[in-house]
Amino acid sequence: HVATHGDGVKDIALRVADAEAAYTEAVRRGARGVQEPTVLEDTHGRVVKASIATYGDTIHSFIQRDGYEGPFMPGYAPIDSPPAAPETGIAAIDHIVGNVEEGRMNDWVGFYRDVLGFKQLIHFDDADISTEYSALMSKVMQNGSGRVKFPINEPAGGRRKSQIEEFIEYYGGPGVQHIALASGNIMASVDALRAAGVPFLRVPQSYYDELPARVGVIAEDLRELAQRGILVDRDDEGYLLQIFSQPMQDRPTLFLEIIQRKGSRGFGKGNFKALFEAIEREQDRRGNL
Repeated sequence: HVATHGDGVKDIALRVADAEAAYTEAVRRGARGVQEPTVLEDTHGRVVKASIATYGDTIHSFIQRDGYEGPFMPGYAPIDSPPAAPETGIAAIDHIVGNVEEGRMNDWVGFYRDVLGFKQLIHFDDADISTEYSALMSKVMQNGSGRVKFPINEPAGGRRKSQIEEFIEYYGGPGVQHIALASGNIMASVDALRAAGVPFLRVPQSYYDELPARVGVIAEDLRELAQRGILVDRDDEGYLLQIFSQPMQDRPTLFLEIIQRKGSRGFGKGNFKALFEAIEREQDRRGNL
């Protein structure tokens, strides 16, 4: 997987109460099985694991822990003297975004709906996410509790190669574009991550000049947000703060998002153009636009 795709996400694991039942039902509904239910054990207890295929070479594993008390999974041992890591304030995964080929988004929307029982939360088309040169479309799928959210992107027609097409070319097929990590204090998180060497996308000052008219009054100081390159968006339920890293390796593929929600359950629709243009600037620097 690493030889083909470089650093990236192979397995998006889902914790379930009954891995065998989840696997059996998913396969019955049309999923391709990758690993049948398998019991993994060590002195800390047992875990049941089963896996199915999703887009590209990515898989979903169903994980049943049964009160397992080990550090991670059977076969893993704790490090006696782990290296010190900065406190970043990252609390959980907010959502995971996949990139698929043009014309395949609806196929995978159907997979998550029909196989895993997800529902479509929102849809963005090329009018929402476009620049002078390229565009994309996206649909967000979520499970019944709303805790698991998977946006799925595909390229739309444009004058030049889109960032989604560039991703698929360099990754060697469909895959996870980015992982959004939830923070309770995004400014502190960004400061800690930047100090640790994480590079973030640059946002022009013009974005912040227009921000007050678009989002109204917020608790944060706009100057401090601008200094860090943090984006803001508002909807009927509140607002959110978000920032995007540059790719995590030398390929223009996987990157991270840090997000803090202040009531909003959206995905930053008002920031799509600014984000898309920021990624295109990096794409142009690589000579791939």
